[in-house]
Amino acid sequence: MPEHPVYLDCNATTPLLPAARDAMLEWLDPARPANPGSRTHGYGAAAAKAVQRAREQVAAAAGLPASGVIFTSGATEANNLALLGLAASDAAVKRKHIVSTGIEHHAVLEPLESLAARGFDVTFVQPEASGRVDPSRILDEVRDDTLLVSVMHVNNETGVIQPIEAIADGLGDRPVFLHVDAAQGFCKDPEPLRHDRVDLIAVSGHKLGGPMGIGALLMKKRRFRPPPLVAVQLGGGQERGLRPGTLPTALLVGFGAAAEAAASGTQEWRVACERYRRGILEGLAALPHGVDFNTDPDTALPNCVNVSIRDGADGWLDGEAVLLAWKGLLAASNGSACTSAGTEPSHVLRAHDLSEARVRGAVRLSWCERTPALNWQAVGQAAARLI
Repeated sequence: MPEHPVYLDCNATTPLLPAARDAMLEWLDPARPANPGSRTHGYGAAAAKAVQRAREQVAAAAGLPASGVIFTSGATEANNLALLGLAASDAAVKRKHIVSTGIEHHAVLEPLESLAARGFDVTFVQPEASGRVDPSRILDEVRDDTLLVSVMHVNNETGVIQPIEAIADGLGDRPVFLHVDAAQGFCKDPEPLRHDRVDLIAVSGHKLGGPMGIGALLMKKRRFRPPPLVAVQLGGGQERGLRPGTLPTALLVGFGAAAEAAASGTQEWRVACERYRRGILEGLAALPHGVDFNTDPDTALPNCVNVSIRDGADGWLDGEAVLLAWKGLLAASNGSACTSAGTEPSHVLRAHDLSEARVRGAVRLSWCERTPALNWQAVGQAAARLI
């Protein structure tokens, strides 16, 4: 048994990049107080300069000007600001219809449920068998009173890439805002997010090698005007009045360094992850009775698979039991870490119309360019003991 299990839960959080760690250490020095809002002395000025540098790094990774970056505590807060802030704007007075999908992260679903309770009409489009939503079905639901379309970039449980570019193209010049939760895809699949028809993008530092507790809402101008967001928190006026609170310098410089490193290394990340995926697929195929893929791996980023392991009797091993059997060999997940405290089966896989037994058998494996090799012989033996 290895000294440490191989970490295969990178969709939950990625290991901190050395560049991010090194950047943060400088600003964790007790001799260097760092409130960027302090304007009357050099400590504050130095922190403000570092924060601006981080803003520029994140903006460059997204292909935006620095003014388009609103720092938040992560993608969850960014999604809330985008959805609730837009719904509170004048643009929503006569337009109270929203189109989204049934496979969104809870950071999107729960704000939408809140808006539905306030009188908004929310239409949820379900995915195809591949795990992707059909862009034509999204566009068919857009009405004259539609305020917003909200579709995630990459699904956190399956890794499946959603057709953002096709949706953006189809919206054209209609007065509908397009919001994308890009927590899983930022710096990994950059082109769809650079589409000039995407208005609001939520990103998170710890999904790309940065620290936890920091993220951003990226905003684009259309016809020289940004989306008309209204602040959903008050007190302080930071971040153009949209996100109050002292900016955490150390977290921000770590986020900036990670975004810069990830954006410059996208191709290397993809090649390494594709190589690792080939090993994963070979290893899964060699398990005693094989696996069923819960979505089409060809539609996903190369760093994630979601499978249910066959039990040899026309069923599947329980996912919790599998993860327990693999404890000490690998660390993986059976769903979203953000909701893993509960035992409710995945709403994402249920939306794919899979059987309850197969959903409960699901295991998500996700990796990065630094993930070490796995002992598949030991993994297979551990799974075999459950049969």
